[in-house]
Order: sequence, then C-alpha cells, then structure tokens
Amino acid sequence: MRRAIATVIFPGFQLLDVAGPTTAFEIAERFRPESYELMLMAPGGGEIESSSALKLTAGQLQGGPFDTIIVSGGDVIRSMPAFQEILAWLKRVTSRRTASVCSGAYILAEAGLLDGRRATTHWGNSEDFARRYPKTRLDAERIFIRDGDVWTSAGISAGIDLALALIEDDLGPEIARRTAQQLVVHQRRPGGQSQFSALTELGGRTGRFMDLIEWMRRNLAEPLTVERLADRAAMSPRNFARAFSAETGMTPAKVVERLRLETARRAVETSHSPLEHIAEATGFGDSGRMRRAFIRNFGQPPQALRRLAR
Repeated sequence: MRRAIATVIFPGFQLLDVAGPTTAFEIAERFRPESYELMLMAPGGGEIESSSALKLTAGQLQGGPFDTIIVSGGDVIRSMPAFQEILAWLKRVTSRRTASVCSGAYILAEAGLLDGRRATTHWGNSEDFARRYPKTRLDAERIFIRDGDVWTSAGISAGIDLALALIEDDLGPEIARRTAQQLVVHQRRPGGQSQFSALTELGGRTGRFMDLIEWMRRNLAEPLTVERLADRAAMSPRNFARAFSAETGMTPAKVVERLRLETARRAVETSHSPLEHIAEATGFGDSGRMRRAFIRNFGQPPQALRRLAR
C-alpha cells in the first residue's frame, strides 16, 4: 500500500526543510517501489516562494486522508492568511501521523497538536517557542522527537534525520540504512540526538560570556561550580546564574556539561586515549559517569561512538 506523504509549504518556507525529507522518501521508494506517494501542498496552490526566493509549484490543500503530513519550517508568519488556512486545515484533516520540520512546530503548536506532548524545534527558537506554547513539553536539545503519532524535528538539515526515522518506522532499518547511504548521511548521527546550541560558542546573544566560556573549555577538569564561575565573572552567584541563563538559554551547569560532552566526544572519536583518561581530563571524574552522560545526551555509550567513528 502506498503511503500518501503530504508536505505543506507556505510563502517564506525553508527550501531544505522540503527538499531534504522529500529526497529521502524518493530514494526509499527506489528500494521499495510503491511505498510512497509524495504530494506538495500549499494554501491556494501554485508557485510558492521560499525564503531564498526560489519557488516550488504546489497543489492546493486537500481533504485527505493522508498517511503522513509534514509541515515545513520557514518564515511562518510572512503570510498570515496562509498561516490561518493551514491551521484550519490541520484541525479538520485526518492522517496517521503528523510531523514538522524546524519552525513548522509553531504551526502544529498553534493548531493544538502539541498540547501535552514532547516536541522540539530549532534551538534558536526555543526560548520564544517555550514562552508562546507552555502546554508543549519542549526539548530543544533533540534532533527529532516522536510523541505518539506526532513527530517534530530541529532545524533545517534535521528534517533528513526525521525522514529517515519515518522511513525506518515504515519500511524497517535496512531500507533506512540504504537510503542514508545513498544520501551520504548517517542513518543516526554520531553523537545521537543532541543539538548543541551555537549560543555557547558565541558566549550568548551578545558575546558577553565568550571569554568565560572559553575559560571553562580550557579548565573542564576542574570543579566549575556556579560560585566559581560567578567569581570569575565578578558577579554574585544569583545574578550570574540569572544573567547567564538569559544570555545563553541554558543554565551554567548545563553549559558545563555540554562543553564536557563536546570535548569528550571529540576525544573519544578522534583519539586512542583510554576512556578513563578522557573522563578525568574532561571533568566527568570516572568513565561510568561519562558513559551515563553520553547515553542520556547522545543515545549511545562512548564505546559505540568510537566504533562508529572508526
């Protein structure tokens, strides 16, 4: 049975949000013919301009039912009439599952489809999204999340990860693996499901904590408590914790853990150092604690990431 995959776009959509997943389904179809029927739809149909000014030709929103609806990300409010039409359509159409790529999660949330569910979106939208949709259990550190029959993914290229997961759910891991090989991407990215916020690379929105974060990166083996970091920033612990979280979108403890994970993962994948030594050098203390952090954040233990890298 062919599965009808309806991808929804709108004026200002992100081109790769559409092209990436569509290509993944198209390649999977080569390995398992008659698996998918791909449909591109938009309010009013016709030529729809993307955020890059390139246009795709879409059909009008149809009544379904569909196997899967995928809502693209992009400038979701460039056309409020289109936004409202998609919302109304989502509330009446039927499908086996619904998904979004990047900021497409805003549309699902506005339609009430994410109420009480875990979801993700692009890390750059996380603070705004969480404020607008408190009923959604946002986890902006994940590349994609499935909560029942609703799937959401992080920014842009993560739409390919989402599509591969949907393909595996439909056709099994072997077809998903062969599709990933054809796309020259990982079926599951090394490092698992975690987004690393670029804000920590810049020191926050304004770069205010750039020097401090670089100092943290050079001293990961040392105790990096809030009190010590606050003293380094010449602030009281309470004011520092508040300002740092507002600037980077993460607590100081979370950034310390992410820096440790980033450095440890690089060492695991590119060196032959014993895991115990890596754990000590990056501040985890012992390999057992580092292993638990890897599984919690990346979905795989250090040994598995090392094997994948090799």
